[in-house]
Amino acid sequence: MKMLTAALLLTIPLWGQQGPTTREMNLIGWQEFQEWVPGRITTVILPVGTLEPHGVLPNGSDNLAPEAMARELAPALQALIAPTLNYGVTGGMQAFPGSFAISAEAYSAFISDILKGLAGNGFRNIIIFTGHGGPQTALLKSATDAASLDHRVRILVINWWSLAAEEVFAVFGENGGHAGNNETAYIMTVVPEHVHPERYSKDMATPYPGNNAWHAAPFPSSIALYEEGQGYPSFDKRKARTYYDRVNRRVLAVVQDIIAKWDRAGLYRDDR
Repeated sequence: MKMLTAALLLTIPLWGQQGPTTREMNLIGWQEFQEWVPGRITTVILPVGTLEPHGVLPNGSDNLAPEAMARELAPALQALIAPTLNYGVTGGMQAFPGSFAISAEAYSAFISDILKGLAGNGFRNIIIFTGHGGPQTALLKSATDAASLDHRVRILVINWWSLAAEEVFAVFGENGGHAGNNETAYIMTVVPEHVHPERYSKDMATPYPGNNAWHAAPFPSSIALYEEGQGYPSFDKRKARTYYDRVNRRVLAVVQDIIAKWDRAGLYRDDR
């Protein structure tokens, strides 16, 4: 953690060390917000997820991961953090207890209005950290494409588990999965007290079918492996910390690179 924090601090502009009293839009007052946005802060991070089963992890893991990522990276990105969109289009695991889902129509309208509101508050860069995939990914892509054109704002969506696919192999030597070794490691680092390995058994996992070999509704397991025989949670604390740090560094580098390229191209930079 200390090594990651030190690395991130090196990327913060000197004036950013005397930043706002909080990075979270839930906690900042309107007067302080006005002092920083858009004059000195032009980037906002929006975490999105859903409520669905994750083996022996919290049902809200798809929210907890992007929230933690936002808090880690916001200082280095000189960004504020918008309140999390906790409800999503859950999909094939909706039948499990404690799950929650909203319709695709409601989600598309809601996320579109959130993007409109963030752009209207003066943010130029909207960075979405999403913890949930499935059909929600296509809805996010459609909404962000439209919002970027309509509001002349720059939007980046990060599917963190996909972006960090190489890190799974680097740390665990094999592929991961939904609530597998990778997601379990990240959540173990965020809320270790809410991870329950004593409830885990290997038969809680099922590999995703390859080549559309079969389809089950609902999906039969709360742990879904990307490859058969790989990705089972290990609950290794050392590897969990290593993976967490590597993921955050990878995400930070990509976001910084995209923003730098937007700036060099002069896209939607100073015309609003």
